[in-house]
Amino acid sequence: MQNALLEMRAITKVYPNGVVANKAVHFSLCEGEIHAIAGENGAGKSTLMKIMFGMEEPSDGEIYIRGEKVKLQSAQDAIDRGIGMVHQHFMLVPSFTVAENMVLGMEPRRGLGFNEAEAIRMTEETARKYNLTVNPKAKVEDLTVGMKQKVEILKALLRGAKILILDEPTAVLTPQETEELFRELKQLKEQGHTIVFISHKLKEVKAICDRITIMRGGRTEGVFQTADVTEQEISRLMVGRDVVLKYDKDSPSFGEPMLTVQGLSVNDPQGKALLSDLSFTVRAGQIVGIAGVEGNGQTQLIEALTGGLKGVSSNGVVTVKGADIRDSDLLEIRNLGVSYIPEDRMRQGSAGDASIADNLISTRYRSKDMNKGIFLKGSKISSLTASLVEEFKVRCSGTAQPIGMLSGGNMQKVVVARECSTSPELLIAEQPTRGVDIGAAQFIHQKLLELRAAQCAILLVSADLNEILEISDSLLVMYEGQIVAYFENPAAVSEEELGLYMLGIQRQDEQDIRRAVNHV
Repeated sequence: MQNALLEMRAITKVYPNGVVANKAVHFSLCEGEIHAIAGENGAGKSTLMKIMFGMEEPSDGEIYIRGEKVKLQSAQDAIDRGIGMVHQHFMLVPSFTVAENMVLGMEPRRGLGFNEAEAIRMTEETARKYNLTVNPKAKVEDLTVGMKQKVEILKALLRGAKILILDEPTAVLTPQETEELFRELKQLKEQGHTIVFISHKLKEVKAICDRITIMRGGRTEGVFQTADVTEQEISRLMVGRDVVLKYDKDSPSFGEPMLTVQGLSVNDPQGKALLSDLSFTVRAGQIVGIAGVEGNGQTQLIEALTGGLKGVSSNGVVTVKGADIRDSDLLEIRNLGVSYIPEDRMRQGSAGDASIADNLISTRYRSKDMNKGIFLKGSKISSLTASLVEEFKVRCSGTAQPIGMLSGGNMQKVVVARECSTSPELLIAEQPTRGVDIGAAQFIHQKLLELRAAQCAILLVSADLNEILEISDSLLVMYEGQIVAYFENPAAVSEEELGLYMLGIQRQDEQDIRRAVNHV
């Protein structure tokens, strides 16, 4: 290919268990382009990028950089060849400064000690070279999500990256932060850098990318100039059908309060406020969305609702169906008819070495339907789990397959299937569609709306503004542990306006916010 900076030819990856992740995939990058990779969950995108970054070796195929055949047997091999990767979950040390993170693994020395002044100089020089502003002395734990991402990009550039792989780079950004990121990516492109942009957000792919490679079933479905294809055409190539993330919701019919939070405040052991005087109600048949940049108290709120608060002091009242749950554990809360989709599907939502079937019944194996005395009902479990796998379209070799062998999106489908299939009265859904393709997101949204129609109360915590505006009946915005806005009609709010509240630039008065408690 003319001007090819990197070529991957006929890449095939077969895992020891027989799973074929990539099948003779062809992929190429031109110097100075922003190139998107799109595909449904399990399409092989992550595996292909792991191969490009040296984290996996292909079973077959060849990789060329500037026409030279190369073997990338480790991430360091890729870095040495000018390839950098910014993972969706940042790889920064929160307690270190920006400068300390920047030089981690290549620390400048003064005698036997760390040369902090040189680390700061290297950081400032790199930031100045690429016109990206950072404070080298700031602690990473004090940075915004957008700033942390900037540090990750600079860290890769400091190590000589000419090719940058960005995995879901806008997943946790506000619209304003996304615009800033796009400006920075265009600057890097103008300086000759090549960017691989992995995203399920097709609107953003169209806005920033020059070309797009679409993958499906482990193969390359096509390569296009993004200007020549519509979002609908891309989604059709990805999942084989038209996908529209617009929903005709039934008129709301709210019932009794299922979840009531009144004056909830949480302080860390040092007395720092993590949550400040939160009050809201979620009623039967209602979806209440919570928007906010990650790190603004959502985690502590979810912990307070699911029995996970540890080592902190708290005040206020939290009830489920009128029962005080402040001193309850998650099992006791589940016994009140609560289901919970956690944000971290791998650490909190599943047992990676256990089978899909075991994960699907993990919240109900104590029920009489699933056991007889000390024995589990094997035939009942097989029937139930097989039907859930079919209903939720989980791509797997069978329910005996370890869940850890699934793609992230298919793992998420298992978690959602487990939590939505128990007829919950209250569902706490934390980032339910993060990392899933557009078809799976549509399917999960439909399941949430079906639960709503069945009078389930749903608390939806999400960084996906389109999701939260589309399916919520009312909407709260959190900033620095406080509720700073409440909207009774999310459809009347733009993503840009929401972003101003999420960044703390705007705040409603207390009277407007207090409506979140009593609105019916």
